[in-house]
Amino acid sequence: MSQETFERGLEIRKAVLGTEYVEKSLGAADDFNRDFQNLVTEYCWGAGWGRTALSRRDKSLLNLVMLGALNRSHEFKLHLRGALTNGCTREEIKDTLIQLAIYAGIPAGVEAFRLAREVFKEVDGASTT
Repeated sequence: MSQETFERGLEIRKAVLGTEYVEKSLGAADDFNRDFQNLVTEYCWGAGWGRTALSRRDKSLLNLVMLGALNRSHEFKLHLRGALTNGCTREEIKDTLIQLAIYAGIPAGVEAFRLAREVFKEVDGASTT
């Protein structure tokens, strides 16, 4: 890959997840995980999210299904916030999680809805302060 792909990935990662979160993640990198943080930025965000056939909104909804099916709660919550940033509505997220439950199983859907409610509560609480 290239520095250009890394830079594009860094820009997209900050736009979706927030500059503060990304800078904290990169700033906390040490000799053990720095290469991994760079790989995530370049490969996932630059080479993957940097493609243009799907919108960021569409990619967010897809990520919610995949992360929910894989039971990756931390990443699910992070990408749910990103989905809101990318313009996904709560109604779209609800329908996405129903699809998740149908195709990945009710327990995965139950957990995804539980996690989504936690994020919505946090987001709603932050907007009233």
